[in-house]
Parts: sequence; structure tokens; C-alpha cells
Amino acid sequence: MTLGMLVAGLALPVVLVVAELGCRWWIRRRSRYCVWPPRARLEIRPDPEAFPELERRVRFPINADGERGGGVRRGEDGLHRILVAGGSAVECFALDQPTSWPGALERLLNTLDSLHALGARRVHVGNIGHSGVGSAELDLILERVLPQYGHLDAILVMVGASDVYHWLEEGAPPARAPAQVPELMLFSCHPQQPFGWKPSHWALAEVARRLRRSWLRRLEIRERAGAWYATARRMRAEAKEVRTTVSDPAVVLDHFERHFHRLVRRAKAHADRVLVVRQPWFEGDYTAEEAARFWHGGVGRPWNEPVSAYYSLEAVNRLLGLVDARAAKVADELGVAHLNLRPALTLGLHHYYDHDHHTPAGAAVVAQAVAAALVRRPVSRERPFQSTVAGPVAAAASPASATARE
Repeated sequence: MTLGMLVAGLALPVVLVVAELGCRWWIRRRSRYCVWPPRARLEIRPDPEAFPELERRVRFPINADGERGGGVRRGEDGLHRILVAGGSAVECFALDQPTSWPGALERLLNTLDSLHALGARRVHVGNIGHSGVGSAELDLILERVLPQYGHLDAILVMVGASDVYHWLEEGAPPARAPAQVPELMLFSCHPQQPFGWKPSHWALAEVARRLRRSWLRRLEIRERAGAWYATARRMRAEAKEVRTTVSDPAVVLDHFERHFHRLVRRAKAHADRVLVVRQPWFEGDYTAEEAARFWHGGVGRPWNEPVSAYYSLEAVNRLLGLVDARAAKVADELGVAHLNLRPALTLGLHHYYDHDHHTPAGAAVVAQAVAAALVRRPVSRERPFQSTVAGPVAAAASPASATARE
């Protein structure tokens, strides 16, 4: 072995260690908090057994800010920027970008009438909704991400159902609020990302992944997404125990109200306008076909373990109603407009594909109602859906016209 080869062999580990430490420093100093991996391109193909009524191809574009949605240029003249935040009903993982309600909302708000009402040249709607996010998780997400935005014209908040479901998953303990999802699980990209000395855990590998997403923009395809839904629905239908009552829900309601109050105040501090979009759910005298589509309310986590005990749909609905009332109460106290969507979503499985998530038709109703609320003059208390604003958005937003169109 020559002296040069020996020196090179000794120098290589040193170079790798220096490069790794440099990458770790760079990530700690330069990374932003992002719910979704910036510049990723996902294509989700929902499992046909679990979602026979939904689209077979779901485009899920993610921009440089970690939002589901199109790109944004900093300082774009006339841009009206809206951020939508919440849980799975905001994420809309099984709906294509144009048919998700935030995507449909952006399209409605970019019509000439809506742009004129908003005084804008273009409207951008960025979506940072994510499955499993409840009030405590959203409070933390907004705490981390909002300071990164220079200016937001509006923030839309839809959250609450996950507070109920997380609590029920733990058996509805009367003395304990639902456990909070750990912070590092809420963000795909963040400055506190942990690293190790296995090559797959190196900061060098993370930097390479980020560069590959930015430069190559490869399409990641997820086949048979949500296949566990079919199993979860069967488990609920075959439940060995159905609990019709729950313990005193004061602990979960107070938990929700405390965090919801904080997150709405955060939103108010970072946007010209905040709209609380109260989370709707499918409630009624269910047919056998409708009940067979539900999987929520289990004591346990049906996406990764067998569940044999469930709370009745009536008990679940009562809890969701109590959380919804707290959301309206907080919005009124903070002088924030809030929107009740449930009167417009009355067509059962035409509007919902399970207890809480919308079909493309249901998402269109949500988008129309939210668009009408945004283009009319801001108010501090909830008003009926019928807007006084002229134009197609306002006309489409009333429950009567939504039902007639469908």
C-alpha cells in the first residue's frame, strides 16, 4: 500500500464525519417546520374495496412550504393567501387535489366575482391538514409554522373530531385527557430531526433526500391506500361489545376548549381574518348500508390492532355535538366567524364515504359554503349560509341550492 493510499484511507472517515456534522448543523439552522415534505409529489391510489365510490387516482402535490397545494412566489403582487389547518377532514387524503374541498375552494375563489370581492389578483389555498390532528396537536403545529409566514390573509380552522376519537380509543378515562401525538411525529421536516450513526440515519442521507425531491421531483405512488378501512369496518360491524354510554366528558371538553382557544388566538395574531369551519359529521337514522361504512369509535386503534369494543354511534354523535358547541362558544368569545356546515350536508353516503369524511360531492358543498363565507363582509358571529353576495359562489352555498344541484 502506498503512502498516498494510506493517507486517503485515513482521511476518508474524517471527511465523512466533518460532512455529517456540517449537514446536521445546516439542518438545525436552516430547516423549517413543515407538515408535509416540501416539493414532494405523491399519487395516492385508494384501495378499491375500501373506497369503491371514490376516485382511483388522487394527486397530492406539496409545495416548498410543505402545504398540499400549488406553489407560491414570495411577494407576489395581489396574492390573497389562505391557510387551511386541521385533521383528516381537511387533509382529504382520498380526494384528488381539485376535488378536495381546499382545492375546490381555491378554484371558486379565483373566479372574477370572488377576486373582485376579495380585492385580489390571485387566491392561493395551502392545506396543512393531517390525519390524527386534534386541538392540542393543531395548537402546536400553528405555534411552529405560523411565524414562518410573512403574511396570511386568512386562516381556516377545522378540528375537533380527533379529540373525541383519541379519548375513546383510550377507553374514555374520566380523569385523563387524550394523549397528545409527539411533536416529532407532527412534522415531516423540522430543525429538531434526530440523527444516528447508521448510514440510513445520517444527516447526509436526509440532505440527499431533500435535494432529490427538489431537483428530480419524482412521483411517489402509494398503491391500495387505506386498505385497512375495509378491515376496520368489519371489526365495527362484528363488535363483541357496544358501549352506549361514556364517562363524564368534562375532561376532554375542557382539554379541547383550552387548546382551541389558544390556537384560534394564534391564528388571529398571524392573519387578517380567521374562519372557524366547524367540523361536520354524518348523523341520522342510519340504514344498514350507511352503518356498514363506519369504523370510528373503537376502544383501540383499528388501523394497526384488532378492536372488539366500540362506542355506539349515538354516543359518538353526542360527544361530537358537545365539542362542536365548545368550538362555537370559543369563536364567539374571540370575535371570530364560525360556519356550521351540517345543514348543507344532508345526503348521506352521497356526501360522506364514512362517518366524518367527504365524497367529492360533499367536498364541493363544503367548498361552496366556505367560499360564500369568505367573499362576504367579515362578521363576528355565525350567519346562515345564504350570502348576500351576488354571483355563482353565493348562489351555490345555500343548503337548498346544494341539494337541488346534487
